Amino acid sequence: MKAILLMYDSLSRRMLPPYGCDWVKAPNFERLSSQSVVFDNAFIGSMPCMPARRDLHTGRLSFLHRSWGPLEPFDDSLPEILKSENVYCHLVSDHYHYWEDGGCTYHNRYNSWEFARGQEGDPWKGEVADPWIPKIVPGLLRQNNHHDWVNRRYLDTPDKQPQAVTFAQGLEFLERNHDQDRWFLQIETFDPHEPFFVHRKYLDMYGDDYSGEFIDWPDYRQVEE
Repeated sequence: MKAILLMYDSLSRRMLPPYGCDWVKAPNFERLSSQSVVFDNAFIGSMPCMPARRDLHTGRLSFLHRSWGPLEPFDDSLPEILKSENVYCHLVSDHYHYWEDGGCTYHNRYNSWEFARGQEGDPWKGEVADPWIPKIVPGLLRQNNHHDWVNRRYLDTPDKQPQAVTFAQGLEFLERNHDQDRWFLQIETFDPHEPFFVHRKYLDMYGDDYSGEFIDWPDYRQVEE
Protein backbone atom coordinates (compact mmCIF):
# COMPACT_ATOMS: atom_id res chain seq x y z
CA MET A 1 0.00 0.00 0.00
CA LYS A 2 1.20 3.47 -0.97
CA ALA A 3 -1.43 6.16 -0.59
CA ILE A 4 -1.41 9.96 -0.74
CA LEU A 5 -4.26 12.15 0.50
CA LEU A 6 -4.00 15.72 -0.78
CA MET A 7 -6.27 18.28 0.91
CA TYR A 8 -7.01 21.95 0.36
CA ASP A 9 -9.16 23.91 2.81
CA SER A 10 -12.18 25.83 1.47
CA LEU A 11 -11.40 25.11 -2.19
CA SER A 12 -14.58 25.38 -4.26
CA ARG A 13 -14.81 23.02 -7.20
CA ARG A 14 -16.50 25.82 -9.16
CA MET A 15 -13.09 27.54 -9.23
CA LEU A 16 -11.36 24.57 -10.91
CA PRO A 17 -10.96 23.99 -14.68
CA PRO A 18 -11.89 20.26 -14.42
CA TYR A 19 -15.32 21.41 -13.19
CA GLY A 20 -15.87 23.98 -15.92
CA CYS A 21 -14.14 27.13 -14.65
CA ASP A 22 -12.63 28.80 -17.71
CA TRP A 23 -10.72 31.69 -16.10
CA VAL A 24 -8.78 30.22 -13.17
CA LYS A 25 -5.25 29.19 -14.17
CA ALA A 26 -4.68 25.77 -12.60
CA PRO A 27 -2.69 23.62 -15.04
CA ASN A 28 -1.72 21.02 -12.45
CA PHE A 29 -5.37 20.37 -11.57
CA GLU A 30 -6.09 20.01 -15.28
CA ARG A 31 -3.21 17.57 -15.69
CA LEU A 32 -4.31 15.55 -12.66
CA SER A 33 -7.91 15.33 -13.88
CA SER A 34 -6.76 14.17 -17.32
CA GLN A 35 -4.98 11.20 -15.73
CA SER A 36 -7.47 10.29 -13.01
CA VAL A 37 -11.13 10.25 -12.03
CA VAL A 38 -13.20 13.41 -11.56
CA PHE A 39 -16.02 13.07 -9.04
CA ASP A 40 -19.16 14.99 -10.00
CA ASN A 41 -21.62 13.48 -7.53
CA ALA A 42 -20.04 14.09 -4.12
CA PHE A 43 -21.60 15.52 -0.97
CA ILE A 44 -20.11 17.42 1.94
CA GLY A 45 -20.31 16.24 5.53
CA SER A 46 -19.26 18.60 8.30
CA MET A 47 -18.10 21.92 6.86
CA PRO A 48 -15.98 23.64 9.58
CA CYS A 49 -12.27 22.80 9.78
CA MET A 50 -11.91 20.39 12.70
CA PRO A 51 -15.35 18.76 12.51
CA ALA A 52 -14.52 17.92 8.88
CA ARG A 53 -11.24 16.32 10.01
CA ARG A 54 -13.13 14.40 12.67
CA ASP A 55 -15.39 13.03 9.91
CA LEU A 56 -12.35 11.91 7.94
CA HIS A 57 -10.71 10.21 10.92
CA THR A 58 -13.79 8.49 12.30
CA GLY A 59 -15.91 7.87 9.19
CA ARG A 60 -18.86 9.55 10.89
CA LEU A 61 -20.65 12.82 10.17
CA SER A 62 -20.24 14.55 13.49
CA PHE A 63 -21.11 18.23 13.38
CA LEU A 64 -24.84 17.86 14.04
CA HIS A 65 -24.14 16.36 17.46
CA ARG A 66 -20.53 17.33 18.18
CA SER A 67 -19.08 20.84 18.11
CA TRP A 68 -15.60 21.95 17.05
CA GLY A 69 -13.21 19.95 19.17
CA PRO A 70 -10.48 17.33 19.46
CA LEU A 71 -10.61 13.64 18.81
CA GLU A 72 -11.56 11.81 21.97
CA PRO A 73 -9.76 8.71 23.32
CA PHE A 74 -12.77 6.59 22.38
CA ASP A 75 -12.89 7.82 18.76
CA ASP A 76 -11.77 5.62 15.92
CA SER A 77 -9.05 7.24 13.80
CA LEU A 78 -8.10 6.15 10.29
CA PRO A 79 -4.33 6.81 10.60
CA GLU A 80 -4.29 5.17 14.03
CA ILE A 81 -5.99 2.08 12.62
CA LEU A 82 -3.48 2.01 9.76
CA LYS A 83 -0.63 2.31 12.28
CA SER A 84 -1.96 -0.71 14.14
CA GLU A 85 -1.78 -2.63 10.83
CA ASN A 86 1.86 -1.64 10.32
CA VAL A 87 1.16 1.09 7.75
CA TYR A 88 3.38 4.12 8.38
CA CYS A 89 1.35 7.37 8.49
CA HIS A 90 2.88 10.81 7.96
CA LEU A 91 1.15 14.20 8.04
CA VAL A 92 2.51 17.44 6.56
CA SER A 93 0.36 20.52 7.00
CA ASP A 94 0.26 24.27 7.58
CA HIS A 95 -3.22 23.97 9.10
CA TYR A 96 -2.66 25.80 12.38
CA HIS A 97 -5.84 24.45 14.02
CA TYR A 98 -4.19 21.03 14.41
CA TRP A 99 -1.79 22.54 16.91
CA GLU A 100 -4.01 24.91 18.92
CA ASP A 101 -6.42 24.38 21.79
CA GLY A 102 -9.62 22.79 20.56
CA GLY A 103 -8.04 21.18 17.55
CA CYS A 104 -5.31 19.04 19.08
CA THR A 105 -5.15 15.23 19.30
CA TYR A 106 -5.50 14.76 15.53
CA HIS A 107 -1.85 15.05 14.47
CA ASN A 108 -0.59 12.65 17.12
CA ARG A 109 -2.58 9.80 15.59
CA TYR A 110 0.08 9.65 12.85
CA ASN A 111 3.52 8.09 13.18
CA SER A 112 5.12 11.46 12.42
CA TRP A 113 4.15 14.94 11.36
CA GLU A 114 5.56 18.23 10.12
CA PHE A 115 4.10 21.71 10.60
CA ALA A 116 4.77 24.61 8.20
CA ARG A 117 4.57 27.76 10.30
CA GLY A 118 3.04 31.16 9.61
CA GLN A 119 -0.51 30.50 8.42
CA GLU A 120 -3.69 32.24 9.69
CA GLY A 121 -2.54 34.07 12.81
CA ASP A 122 -0.14 31.32 13.88
CA PRO A 123 1.82 32.77 16.86
CA TRP A 124 5.09 32.15 15.09
CA LYS A 125 7.60 35.01 15.22
CA GLY A 126 7.94 37.02 18.41
CA GLU A 127 7.61 40.76 17.79
CA VAL A 128 6.39 42.97 20.62
CA ALA A 129 5.74 46.12 18.60
CA ASP A 130 2.54 46.32 16.60
CA PRO A 131 3.17 45.70 12.90
CA TRP A 132 2.15 48.12 10.19
CA ILE A 133 -1.44 47.42 9.16
CA PRO A 134 -2.97 49.00 6.04
CA LYS A 135 -6.26 50.80 5.87
CA ILE A 136 -8.86 48.09 6.25
CA VAL A 137 -12.56 48.00 5.46
CA PRO A 138 -14.42 48.60 8.76
CA GLY A 139 -16.28 45.69 10.29
CA LEU A 140 -14.26 42.81 8.91
CA LEU A 141 -13.93 39.81 11.20
CA ARG A 142 -10.14 39.84 11.67
CA GLN A 143 -9.10 43.36 10.77
CA ASN A 144 -6.39 43.64 13.46
CA ASN A 145 -4.89 40.18 13.82
CA HIS A 146 -1.39 40.89 15.10
CA HIS A 147 0.34 37.74 13.93
CA ASP A 148 -1.19 37.70 10.46
CA TRP A 149 0.84 40.83 9.83
CA VAL A 150 3.95 39.82 11.76
CA ASN A 151 4.18 36.55 9.86
CA ARG A 152 3.91 38.16 6.43
CA ARG A 153 7.25 39.90 6.97
CA TYR A 154 8.82 36.43 6.99
CA LEU A 155 6.80 35.09 4.04
CA ASP A 156 8.26 37.58 1.59
CA THR A 157 8.84 35.16 -1.30
CA PRO A 158 6.51 32.52 -2.77
CA ASP A 159 8.75 29.63 -1.72
CA LYS A 160 8.39 30.67 1.93
CA GLN A 161 4.59 30.60 1.86
CA PRO A 162 3.19 27.92 4.21
CA GLN A 163 1.55 26.13 1.30
CA ALA A 164 4.83 25.96 -0.63
CA VAL A 165 6.67 24.69 2.44
CA THR A 166 3.97 22.08 3.05
CA PHE A 167 4.26 20.70 -0.47
CA ALA A 168 8.05 20.72 -0.26
CA GLN A 169 7.83 18.64 2.92
CA GLY A 170 5.45 16.21 1.21
CA LEU A 171 7.80 15.83 -1.77
CA GLU A 172 10.69 15.26 0.62
CA PHE A 173 8.80 12.37 2.22
CA LEU A 174 8.12 10.88 -1.23
CA GLU A 175 11.75 11.18 -2.30
CA ARG A 176 12.89 9.55 0.92
CA ASN A 177 10.32 6.72 0.99
CA HIS A 178 9.16 6.04 -2.57
CA ASP A 179 10.96 2.69 -2.65
CA GLN A 180 9.32 1.56 0.59
CA ASP A 181 5.90 -0.05 0.97
CA ARG A 182 3.01 0.27 3.40
CA TRP A 183 2.80 4.03 3.94
CA PHE A 184 0.12 6.70 3.94
CA LEU A 185 1.02 10.36 3.32
CA GLN A 186 -1.40 13.21 4.04
CA ILE A 187 -0.44 16.56 2.46
CA GLU A 188 -2.82 19.18 3.76
CA THR A 189 -2.73 22.90 3.03
CA PHE A 190 -4.90 25.61 4.59
CA ASP A 191 -5.10 27.78 1.46
CA PRO A 192 -7.28 29.04 -0.15
CA HIS A 193 -8.95 29.58 3.23
CA GLU A 194 -8.85 33.12 4.61
CA PRO A 195 -6.83 35.25 5.21
CA PHE A 196 -6.33 36.01 1.52
CA PHE A 197 -2.62 36.74 1.15
CA VAL A 198 -0.84 36.14 -2.13
CA HIS A 199 2.28 37.52 -3.80
CA ARG A 200 2.06 40.06 -6.60
CA LYS A 201 3.23 37.64 -9.33
CA TYR A 202 0.02 35.64 -8.86
CA LEU A 203 -2.24 38.67 -8.64
CA ASP A 204 -0.75 39.90 -11.91
CA MET A 205 -1.86 36.69 -13.63
CA TYR A 206 -5.42 37.97 -13.30
CA GLY A 207 -4.86 41.64 -14.07
CA ASP A 208 -5.48 42.70 -10.49
CA ASP A 209 -5.73 46.48 -10.24
CA TYR A 210 -7.68 46.88 -6.99
CA SER A 211 -6.48 49.84 -4.93
CA GLY A 212 -9.21 50.25 -2.32
CA GLU A 213 -9.24 49.45 1.37
CA PHE A 214 -7.66 46.17 2.37
CA ILE A 215 -9.81 43.02 2.53
CA ASP A 216 -8.19 39.73 3.51
CA TRP A 217 -10.95 38.17 5.62
CA PRO A 218 -14.50 38.89 4.39
CA ASP A 219 -17.39 38.67 6.82
CA TYR A 220 -19.13 35.29 6.98
CA ARG A 221 -22.47 36.36 5.57
CA GLN A 222 -24.44 36.43 2.34
CA VAL A 223 -22.42 38.24 -0.32
CA GLU A 224 -23.74 41.75 -0.86
CA GLU A 225 -20.92 43.26 -2.94
